[in-house]
Amino acid sequence: MTQGKFIVIEGMEGAGKSSAISVITEYLAEKDIAFKQTREPGGTPLAEQLRTIVKSAKHDEQLTQETELLLMYASRSQLLANVIQPALSEGDWVIGDRHDLSSRAYQGGGRGIDDQIMETIANVTLKGFKPDLTLYLDIEPQIGLARARARGELDRIELEQIDFFERVHKKYQSLANADDTIVTVDASQEMPKVHQDIRQALDNFFESMA
Repeated sequence: MTQGKFIVIEGMEGAGKSSAISVITEYLAEKDIAFKQTREPGGTPLAEQLRTIVKSAKHDEQLTQETELLLMYASRSQLLANVIQPALSEGDWVIGDRHDLSSRAYQGGGRGIDDQIMETIANVTLKGFKPDLTLYLDIEPQIGLARARARGELDRIELEQIDFFERVHKKYQSLANADDTIVTVDASQEMPKVHQDIRQALDNFFESMA
């Protein structure tokens, strides 16, 4: 049985990840490829409970940066072991709404947690596992946050100050430029062009496997 592939959509608030995932699911369906969808943090019953803790803005005590970081990787470890890897082993593809790149950008870039600490925790929890393809939807923080606010109530992380998101954005761009498995898509374009670029990236990915 052929191993499945893991495709991840990444990006800041308001980048259009949900619509991008719809493009990918439609693309894979056209090719008759079985797939599962996941999200982070979350994706399993336990991981969804951890998501609630991370996202909630209504805690009786302040969530420390270190706790936030460890909760993210605890959730990711559960999802990887119980959903992603079993699906890939069965030959299914997996479409992920966020993965490790998010922690590198938000906790590493935004919170300023040392890269070596991030790498050590990732090595313990992920054991070298990484996506086959990541589509990073790049958007300026001000534009993305305006879109996010228009959607409704913001979660705990979305309520951070603009300088936090500027650090996240800078880290995302730096990491994307350094990894040839990450394809950057300009998410500030008109939606049809964004979707066209996503489909082109998927075409290129399939051609590389041929």
